[in-house]
Amino acid sequence: MRTIPRLRVSALAAGVLAAGLTAACGTPGESKDSGSGGSGPIKIAVVDAQSGQLSSLGKWEYKGAKLAVDEWNKAGGIGGRTIKLDVFDDQGDPTVGTNIARKIGSQHYIAMIGTAESAVTIAMAPTLRQEEIPNIASGQSNGMVALKSPFLFLNGPTSTTYDETLAKYVVDTKKMKKIAMISNNGSYGKGEHDAFLKALSDRGIKPVADETVTTDQKDFSAQLTKIRQKSPEVVFIGSEEVESGLIVKQARDLGIDAPFAGAAPQGTPVYRDTAGVKNVEGTIVSSPYLSNDVSDASKKFAAAYKAAYGEDAELHGAKAYDGTSILLTALKNSNAATGRKLADAIRAVRYQGLLGDFQYDDTGVGIKATSIGIMKNGTVVKADG
Repeated sequence: MRTIPRLRVSALAAGVLAAGLTAACGTPGESKDSGSGGSGPIKIAVVDAQSGQLSSLGKWEYKGAKLAVDEWNKAGGIGGRTIKLDVFDDQGDPTVGTNIARKIGSQHYIAMIGTAESAVTIAMAPTLRQEEIPNIASGQSNGMVALKSPFLFLNGPTSTTYDETLAKYVVDTKKMKKIAMISNNGSYGKGEHDAFLKALSDRGIKPVADETVTTDQKDFSAQLTKIRQKSPEVVFIGSEEVESGLIVKQARDLGIDAPFAGAAPQGTPVYRDTAGVKNVEGTIVSSPYLSNDVSDASKKFAAAYKAAYGEDAELHGAKAYDGTSILLTALKNSNAATGRKLADAIRAVRYQGLLGDFQYDDTGVGIKATSIGIMKNGTVVKADG
């Protein structure tokens, strides 16, 4: 059994969301007996933005993880032990995330779900590695893979997969060559930009415009005016949900009528509602989970999600559900092991999930495929061809 060092951690004034959001959550750190061979609750932390611009991601993720935990607890937990899920608010801030990593290490959490923000996950990774806390995260930046941490796993594909699939559809299938790009300079945006640019370069395509914005920018008229002057056939967007929606709305106001294309954020309700249904019509989306209707499993998940929360499921909730289910399967298979034994058990899991068939390799990537969808009447539908 791994012994977790007790650390003195300063209080996070706004960094920790009290775990009383639901009955499944309790006060962090109240149980000291959460490891292999114990009898108390098995403690798992969910770390995601619960406040700020990225809070929609965190709330979707928490609900997906909680749904999986509730199902396992209803079926008897792990070896008769209850799974206890506590949620922490990283605010989308890497510094806050690093402090939370120390906190969950000192309070005997054996694993972590999240974050959805690659920059926060990357910041937390060294501490989680030192504490030997396996982390199943939802970001897609290749920078996560570059860390080569044996304790870090992704519950979805990397940007390379998302954007290679996207380029294959846009360039190879649809024969579009006048392609503009607009991306933010954050971890997610840079990862998407670099992955899509490489996919274009591999096809001998140079974008007609390649504009960069900041993560907190609100007025994109200067960049969009340059793009409009190039009359692109399609505009690639590398940004999170809210910013993407604002970019598209302003682009339409400036008279840009080309379709937009991107990865997971461009398939979400937040993107659609921020930009407006009419403005996102025709958006090309690369995603491992296009809709709740793609399979019997997704329909069952969506029905359970709707019953639990009164709202429709989407990709991020599905990713967290898959990641949590993999973690719980590994805990069952390993008799609630901790540390490296638990990480090895996660790596050994073969799991047929909502996003596809998971099989982790040494890089921490377990799934390497996405599909193409098109936004029509506010809903993503599978693309033809």
